[in-house]
Amino acid sequence: MPFSFNPDLMPVFAASAATGAEPVHAARDDVAALRAIGEAGLTMIRSTQDPHAEVARTDISLRTFDGELIGARWYTPATPSANPGGSVVYLHGGGMIIGSVESYDGTVAAYVADSGVPMLAIGYRVAPEHPHPAPVEDAFAGLVWLRDHAGELGIDADRIAVMGDSGGGGIGAGLVLLARDRGVAVARQILIYPMIDDRNTVPDPHLVPFAGWSYDDNYTGWHALLGDAVGGPDTPATAAAARAHDLAGLPASYLEVGELDIFRDETIEYARRLANAGTSVELHVHPGCPHGFDTIAPDVAVVQRSRADRIRVLSSF
Repeated sequence: MPFSFNPDLMPVFAASAATGAEPVHAARDDVAALRAIGEAGLTMIRSTQDPHAEVARTDISLRTFDGELIGARWYTPATPSANPGGSVVYLHGGGMIIGSVESYDGTVAAYVADSGVPMLAIGYRVAPEHPHPAPVEDAFAGLVWLRDHAGELGIDADRIAVMGDSGGGGIGAGLVLLARDRGVAVARQILIYPMIDDRNTVPDPHLVPFAGWSYDDNYTGWHALLGDAVGGPDTPATAAAARAHDLAGLPASYLEVGELDIFRDETIEYARRLANAGTSVELHVHPGCPHGFDTIAPDVAVVQRSRADRIRVLSSF
């Protein structure tokens, strides 16, 4: 039976098709065009979100590995825990080239409001202006800052998770590998349709009709991050976690991806390899769902189910 969109999402896609508007795409390697499309999408998504004003926000500055300053934002729930509990380092999506703490403000605030778990969103620098290792090193600076300030923030330094979606999921996966190699504990990784394999640039004809984030887009993002090393033999695992030879010693992992997402196979394979390395893994593959399905129609049943799973995991470590 051929692939089709999830029935929960069909009314949204049918309504979009009825407008007669053609989807806008960027040419391969056109970073500027892809950024314009992506930033417009993020702005539209944020405009529809509840800002969750009850969630407190504190902006901070972090010193990076190369001496630069980047921004981050600390989110705390309306009713903080009376005892030190878990917290999360959050890495926003954007295909390695798009996005910011500000564009993800509603997304992170909603997770904090629904789970009661505080989060530190990292304003990591993006490619191509800041290629690897800048994004993952910026994320590592955020993790270390959060551990160093655990006492004053009222959190448990040994219960810090890493979470990210799409490109941020890829940076999060790289961060967890980097933290392991540097002896910095991470309590859990939560990877939402993560972008983790720079070799994934050859179209699968079964997925092409459903790919909002296309194979050309994927090449653009990876080429921006890695330059001409993209797809070659020397890509480091901290840039593209699917390249890791050794997945031992990683924290319990939650991974989620749509069946119609071009990141499907790399996510499934990473989950399999994590499990084979002795890591506890929870994997969800949502039938008929494309990349970013949870932002397309946040109130439909399949999205609500995935949301409930994310909140459950956030509340359990």
